[in-house]
This record gives sequence, C-alpha cells and structure tokens, in this order.
Amino acid sequence: MKQRYFIELAYNGTRFHGWQVQPNAKTVQESLEKALSTVCREPIAVTGAGRTDTGVHASYFVAHFDSEKTALDHPDFSYKMNSFLGADLVLFRISKVNSEAHARFDATSRTYHYFINKRKDPFAQETSWYLNRPLDVDEMNAACAVLFDYIDFTSFSKLHTDVKTNNCTIYEASWARKGQQLVFTIKADRFLRNMVRAIVGTLVEVGRGKLTISEVRQIIEAKDRGLAGASAPAEGLFLADISYPENVFQRMEG
Repeated sequence: MKQRYFIELAYNGTRFHGWQVQPNAKTVQESLEKALSTVCREPIAVTGAGRTDTGVHASYFVAHFDSEKTALDHPDFSYKMNSFLGADLVLFRISKVNSEAHARFDATSRTYHYFINKRKDPFAQETSWYLNRPLDVDEMNAACAVLFDYIDFTSFSKLHTDVKTNNCTIYEASWARKGQQLVFTIKADRFLRNMVRAIVGTLVEVGRGKLTISEVRQIIEAKDRGLAGASAPAEGLFLADISYPENVFQRMEG
C-alpha cells in the first residue's frame, strides 16, 4: 500500500505559468512532479491545495502525493529534493499523513497577502505592485468591513469558471502600513478564481476616492464582475497560509 505525504513549500511565481500543469508552459506542479519522479524513480502525481495563477507567489503552500517508499519524510530527502528544484521553488518539509488526507479538500482556510509599494523599489518589482498614488488606508479598511456582511462574491470572481457556488466566508480582511508598503491580509474558507486581486483592485479605487463604501456594497449585491474594480497585478499576491484540522495535518512551526 502506498504512503501518502504532505509537502510544505514556497515559490516565486514570476517565471511560472501558475500552479497547474498545462501544455507548453512551465508550472509549479510540473516542476515538482518531475523532481519527485526523478529522485524517487517512480511516476508521482502531486495534488495542490489550490491553483495560483501566472505570476502569483506562495510563501507557504501545501500539496500531497503517494509513493511506494516509506521514508521520504526524512530531512535528507528534502535536502536532496531541493538540489533538483530550481531557484524559484523550495521544499520545506515532507510529512507522513493518513491515506485519506487531502491537501485541497481538507483545508479549512487559506490566507493571502497583497503588497503595494508606495516607493519604487528595484528589489521588489517582482513581488509587489508599485503604486505611487495617494491612498486613504482608513477608508480602505472601512470598506473591508463590508466584506463580512456577504457570502456571495460573484462580483469578484473570474467569469465562466466551473465552480458550483460563489459563496465564501471571509474571516479576516484588513490593510496595514509597513514602512513604504501597504499590506492587505485576507483569510477565508475558500477563494474564487481571481477573487483577491479583484477585491484589491476595488479597494484601491476606494482609497483613491473613486468608489464609496456604499458603492462597494452595491457592487457585491449586483453579482456582476463588470462593476468591480480592475484586477490588481499578479506580482503583489502571495498565498501565505493554509489551515487544516489538527487530526489531519499540523504545519511546520515558523
């Protein structure tokens, strides 16, 4: 019987065409599967906790795979794997889990960060949105509070996706100032395709005085993506945390 493992990893999404395998494009899933299959000398398929789009990063990501080998949770194997992975992808830890544990379906919440740089920074151009315009952060935070009053976020979803529902429960949403950066944190039980970037784009319009808080309510209630703000650029978005029930999986400390 094969052993199931959870992998904890991170990646810079700039040079990846997203997480999911696709023809004629470099993806995180493909790179990981190729490295695991090579090192383990067996075909290995990897299932991720979600799908990040082209250019989106993950400071923390979880995936699972099955293998005939039963000692892949040893730190030496993780060290060996990292020598096969490119500079944009790092593996933190591999852990044994129950054969029924699922990286995607067992996740209870996900947390994203979005970074806006108020000052041009050549070292952050791949990992933040450079936006040198006045933004009213207090008003943006007031608009964040509106999100907690709703569960249907069709207005912030990419059109023509194959999901059965556009309902999500948002647990946290706020902006914080960190030096020359603004950092948006949002946590929910699930996210729709393009949802975070659409929310950020809309909140930025609030910060610029282009939208009012009451208009944000109207946008959500209209369930029309065309009324919301433009999607924020991919480079500022990071998947930062994924939570699981303790009996399924406990993430590494730090």
